[in-house]
Amino acid sequence: ATLFTKSFTSANILHSERQQHRVQQGRCSYTFILPRCEHCHPLKDFQVTNTLQRDSPPEAEPDTSQFKLVNLESAMENNTKSCLFPVQLENFIQENVRSGMEEMKSTAVHTQTAAMLEMGTNLLSQSAEQTRKLTDVETQVLNQTSRLEIQLLEYSLFTNRLEKHILLQTQEISRLSDKNSLLEQRLLALEARYGKELQGLQSEKQQLQELVERQSRLVSQLQGELVSSTLNSTSLQRQQAALTDTVQQLLAMTNRCNGEAEAFAQCDQATQYAITSFPQTQEIEASINCPSFPQVFCDMKTRGGGWTVLQHRRNGSVNFHRGWRDYKMGFGEPTGGHWLGNDIIHKLTSSQEYSLHVQLKDREGNEAFSHYDHFYIDGEDNNYRYHGTAGRTSSLTHSGTQFSTKDRDNDRCTCKCAQLASGGWWFEACGPSNLNGIYYPSSSSVVRYNGIKWYYWKGPNLMATMTTMMVRPANF
Repeated sequence: ATLFTKSFTSANILHSERQQHRVQQGRCSYTFILPRCEHCHPLKDFQVTNTLQRDSPPEAEPDTSQFKLVNLESAMENNTKSCLFPVQLENFIQENVRSGMEEMKSTAVHTQTAAMLEMGTNLLSQSAEQTRKLTDVETQVLNQTSRLEIQLLEYSLFTNRLEKHILLQTQEISRLSDKNSLLEQRLLALEARYGKELQGLQSEKQQLQELVERQSRLVSQLQGELVSSTLNSTSLQRQQAALTDTVQQLLAMTNRCNGEAEAFAQCDQATQYAITSFPQTQEIEASINCPSFPQVFCDMKTRGGGWTVLQHRRNGSVNFHRGWRDYKMGFGEPTGGHWLGNDIIHKLTSSQEYSLHVQLKDREGNEAFSHYDHFYIDGEDNNYRYHGTAGRTSSLTHSGTQFSTKDRDNDRCTCKCAQLASGGWWFEACGPSNLNGIYYPSSSSVVRYNGIKWYYWKGPNLMATMTTMMVRPANF
């Protein structure tokens, strides 16, 4: 509720001093401004209650106070009426405000409706534009979808073709795998069948490679020797002339076989004769019947003597890399390096049972020997095949091996051992020995495949400076 305060001023009161009185009744409060009376007694305590309180005038002036109270009551009634005015005003304002609010609401509704219509129109326009854009996008999407469907169909067809091709390839691979398995089985069978032969061929290939390398080194050395020989051709011509004179002298001496010298069929006979006739003689040269046998060298001191020397080397003055005919007939001098001759060795060893004795000396002066109780060779029709007691661990070749030279290959190797290893010898597969190889000086320290070799003494490093092969009857 609204509180109104109303002040009343009496026109009849002209005094300067005034006194205020406040009265509260309900929602209204009343303030009374009264003039102060000079002859009035002071008022008792004024209390405001919920009922109208009247001032008690002093008993001394009863008439004036009564008049004033009547005036006050009239004023209060007027004020009470005027206190109802705010309520009426409030009702009036509420009615007017309600109608104004309705008009404002109506106006606002019309305004809002117009705005909403305008907004709806704009939204419809935008919706139409968006619909058109969506239609375009949908058209593009449909076109793209159609293209993608076409591509997908093409890819599907391509995939089907690939699957068919892969299936064919898989079948072909399976067929090839089966064929490969069959070939692998055949290969394993062939490997099992020819494995040993393959290993042998590989070993032989390795040996051939080594031989080729050694032969290359030999060729280089021979080229150097050829240059040296060319430079010494004049000296060789002089030596040839001297040898020719010596041969003529020997021929003349051979023709004079008139019984002046005692002839012996074998060195053992010469040994027995020397022991009885010349006790102090250690070595003797025996002329064994001029027409049938050449002159031979007899060793009268080694292990009791009686040895006929088949081969002897002590320097490189005699070339042992010769052909079949030279080894058949023999070459060299009995007192120096020589080979007695395969025909003579055959005739000698086939007449009775013979033993073989081999002596060796290296460049440090070390000596060694090998002794074989039985030794003989066949004739030329069997390529002078060797027979004897040489075992597998012996440096001499196995029994039954044929003789080979550079111009007649009778070994058991696909290579030509006589050409690779040099000289004439009983080669099996270029075996462990060759006493007729090239004679290298003792100052040389290079291991050479084509040099003098006796494997089970010093292996391939042997550098022999002297070799001797000699035979005598086994029952001597």
